[in-house]
Amino acid sequence: MNVPAIALPIESPPAFLGVSQSLTGKLWRDRLDARGAARALAIAQRHDLPELLARVLAGRDVDIDAVPDFLDPTIRKLMPDPFTVTQMEAAARRIADAATRGEKVAIFGDYDVDGATSAALLAWHLRHCGLDPLIHIPDRLFEGYGPNTDAVRMLAGKGATLLITVDCGTTSIEPLAEAKRLGMSVVVIDHHQCGTDLPEVDALVNPNRPDDLSGLGYLAAVGLTLVTLVAVNRELRKRSFWTSEMPEPDLLSMLHHVALGTVADVAPLIGLNRALVAKGLIAMRRRDHVGHTALMDVSRLNGPPEAWHLGFLLGPRINAGGRIGRADLGVRLLLEGDVSEAARIAAELDRLNTERRQIEQDAEAQAEAEALASLGLEDKGSVIVTASEGWHPGVVGLVAARLKEKFARPAFAVALEPGGIGTGSGRSIPGVDLGKAVRQAVTDGVLIKGGGHAMAAGVTLRKEKLAEFRAYLESALAHDVAQARHVNELLIDGAISARGVTAELAKTLDRAGPFGSGNPEPVLALPSHQLIYADEVGQAHLRLRFKSGDGAIVNAMAFRSVGQKLGNALTQNRGQPLHVAGSLAIDRFQGTERVQLRVLDVALPDQGPSVIR
Repeated sequence: MNVPAIALPIESPPAFLGVSQSLTGKLWRDRLDARGAARALAIAQRHDLPELLARVLAGRDVDIDAVPDFLDPTIRKLMPDPFTVTQMEAAARRIADAATRGEKVAIFGDYDVDGATSAALLAWHLRHCGLDPLIHIPDRLFEGYGPNTDAVRMLAGKGATLLITVDCGTTSIEPLAEAKRLGMSVVVIDHHQCGTDLPEVDALVNPNRPDDLSGLGYLAAVGLTLVTLVAVNRELRKRSFWTSEMPEPDLLSMLHHVALGTVADVAPLIGLNRALVAKGLIAMRRRDHVGHTALMDVSRLNGPPEAWHLGFLLGPRINAGGRIGRADLGVRLLLEGDVSEAARIAAELDRLNTERRQIEQDAEAQAEAEALASLGLEDKGSVIVTASEGWHPGVVGLVAARLKEKFARPAFAVALEPGGIGTGSGRSIPGVDLGKAVRQAVTDGVLIKGGGHAMAAGVTLRKEKLAEFRAYLESALAHDVAQARHVNELLIDGAISARGVTAELAKTLDRAGPFGSGNPEPVLALPSHQLIYADEVGQAHLRLRFKSGDGAIVNAMAFRSVGQKLGNALTQNRGQPLHVAGSLAIDRFQGTERVQLRVLDVALPDQGPSVIR
């Protein structure tokens, strides 16, 4: 008798391969409970899919009827009516007015990848409409995040009658009030969390404002900018603006920008985001955009770009301009039409990224030592707050991310200026809303200013308030952090052996991609494989080889693992059989395709816990 999946009891699956505590201290669990396993079987049978791919889909809560659309996400099906977003209609009308009147428009963007891609997408569209927009990306050191009064006055002085902010502006009440006083109209396109205190502007398009019911709060700013331009195109179509001499711009031809900004901003790859990134990657593979091609070439990207390349290779180079160089370099590259000039800008961003890495590594070492001292031998504390007068404000977000990864709890890194003011960034763990806590800290007078998302936040505070801020976060977040860290789990999608690790399998699983935040990469376990080779390569990576019982060998890498728990576990168990967990990737070094396992964790087979420190 077939039991419907809904009738099966929900219970936690037992430890996968019996691993209740891996060598890094994790509990391995099957991603699927009994109900999920039943759904995976039904997906495989109805859609004639390989069992492992069906398990991956079921593990990401894909409904059996939604499988075809998930495997081929289309923007046409997933694009909402833009007017479901609060004040979108007013924004589209005001931008269309500027196009029809030939106004001088100023674009004010954030200095990160999402801000750069949003500004580039908007500027490209306005240029297509016959306008010549001003673009201002603030200097991280001298201007800080978001619109500031001096910049607003400068743009007004250059004749701007419409100011459009992208990836910022929701909390910029006074600077945008100044813009209105100077006679400018203001449209805000932003996605950051906010309270009820909003600036007085012509339109504030933000799906995370309290009165917005669109359900599009997961979009990055560049995705929201695209949706806004869909609305603008509609409005201009109604006004018969488009002609044979000035045809309606093809927004889908700029999906390169949308994919890059979405992945780099760690927006969840669900719904419309997933379709935008999937189709954007296809666009990037055509190498038909001068700026993106130059960026891929300078990043030494082998083979077609994948989502992780955008986050780890391309995004950091765009970011490097805003972190330690010219803030507008990223936008200039994305708007550049000359191949040689694009190559020059990309080379400068690559140089700045190398410089940024060294600055980051120096600060990271100091921050890690401070964090270890504050946590103590008992590993106590829910949140890490580190600070120093020697750190570059452009790398504190990266340092916070490393601390969060290493210590598995929310972390802040703060760069202190000589005048006693600190600017910092925080990164959180799933289940702990950092942006909400930071906004409340501003309200309670602990911070000068601050804001952000659930997973990332920025702060400005006085040096003497550091201890109070640390205590404030401990009090506000202790319960959520404890809940989030209660079980340190690694979810496994299935088990295979070395002989089953093939390029064909990797390509099959890639059909469930693109992978990233909100759509995690499949994690596979290799039971009892002997570690026959382990050697350090590059920047703290380990190159590995594992052999199965039948003699098959799989090549593997453990990235950034040297000196960490995972790296120690591997180097201390050379020649030993290990349960290995990781994700498959295609390595295209020197034009040859090889499948490779990216190792995430290892465990001793059939032995009690023995955590490597």
